[in-house]
Amino acid sequence: MLKRKLLAAAALTLSVMALPNPGTAMAAEKVKVGLCVSWPIHTMQEVAKEKNLLKDYDVELTNFEDPIGGHSALAAGQIDVLYCTNDYAPIAAEQGANEVNVTLTSPSYGVDQIALAPKIEAKDLKGKKVAAPQAFIGELMMGVWLDGQGIKPSEVTWVNLNADEAVGPMISGDLASSYLYEPWLSKLTGAMPGARSVATTADPEILKTGMFMDVMFMNKTFIAERRHVALDVLKTHWLAVKAWNEDTAGVNKVIADFLKWPVEDVQSVVGTTGKSLKGGVYILDFDEAARLCGVLDGDAPLGLKNGQVYDAMASINDWWMKLGLMKSKIDPKQAIDCSLMGDLAKSGFRQSMTDHQG
Repeated sequence: MLKRKLLAAAALTLSVMALPNPGTAMAAEKVKVGLCVSWPIHTMQEVAKEKNLLKDYDVELTNFEDPIGGHSALAAGQIDVLYCTNDYAPIAAEQGANEVNVTLTSPSYGVDQIALAPKIEAKDLKGKKVAAPQAFIGELMMGVWLDGQGIKPSEVTWVNLNADEAVGPMISGDLASSYLYEPWLSKLTGAMPGARSVATTADPEILKTGMFMDVMFMNKTFIAERRHVALDVLKTHWLAVKAWNEDTAGVNKVIADFLKWPVEDVQSVVGTTGKSLKGGVYILDFDEAARLCGVLDGDAPLGLKNGQVYDAMASINDWWMKLGLMKSKIDPKQAIDCSLMGDLAKSGFRQSMTDHQG
C-alpha cells in the first residue's frame, strides 16, 4: 500500500512538472517577411504588428534594399514572404525558383517615371547612359518607353542603379536618363533645374498594360507545408490596408517611422485619402485584387480587366525576352498562384474601400 502511494505521488509530481507555467505564454509561430526595397505598401505586415492584427505569429521583417537579394532569400527559404514588384515573377518561373506571386497589392499610378537630364530629348539618347535597376520594374519601364521612342535596348548604355542611387549621377551629368520614383524624382528636379519627367505609369497606354504592380510573393514550400499560415498572412495584409484606410494619418506615421522616411515622403507616394494618389500609387482592396486574379466576379479598377494578372504576366514575359533577360515563353500560371486569394474569397472574406478626405 505504501509503495502504491509513493508511486502515485511520484506520478502526480511528474504530471505537475510537465504542465506549462500558467504565467508563460507559448512561443508564437515565426513568419519571416522581406521587403525588396523601402516602399510604403511593402510595410503592411509592420502595420499589422503595430495594430496587433497578427496575434498568433512572431513576424520578423527584413528590408533587403536589393530586389534580387530578396528574391534569392525567398527562393532559398530564408524568408517566407516577399513584398516586391511583379516584373521578376516570370524570370523566377523560367528559372524554376521556389517562389510564386500570390496577389497584386498596388498598381503604380504615376509614381514610376522616366526622367531626362536638362537639354536632353528622347532622340538624343542613342549612345548615351540610361539608369535602371536590372531585372526590376525600372528596366522594364525604361525598355517599354525607349521602344515607344523608336530606340532599341542595344542603342543605349545601361547602368544598373536603383532610383535613390541614380539621382547623384544624374546631377553630375553622368546619366542622360534614369528611372525614378518619388521621393527621388522631386529630389532630382529640385536640385537640377531643367531635369524633368517624360513618362509615368499613369499614362493611359502604360497603365492599361497592368504590368507595373507591387505584389506579394511567397515561398512555394511555405504555401505547401504551412498553408493555413500563408492564408493568415495574406488576410492580415488586407486587414492592415483597412487600418490604413481608416486611420491614414496614423498609419502613414507608422510607415514613415519604419522606413525612416519623413512622413511627407510617405504621403507623396500613398497620399492622405486612404485609397490612392494620382502621381503615386493606387492601393488595392481585397475585392479589387481578387477580381484582377479572376477569383471574384466584377469589374477590376482603373479600366483593367477581370483576371488581367495573366495577360500582364504574359506581357512582362514578352518584354523580358525583348530585353534579353528571358529566353522562352512560360505559362503565366507558373508565375502566379491565385489559389490563396480564391480560398479567402470562398470563405466569404470581402473588402471594399473608398477615398475619404485626407
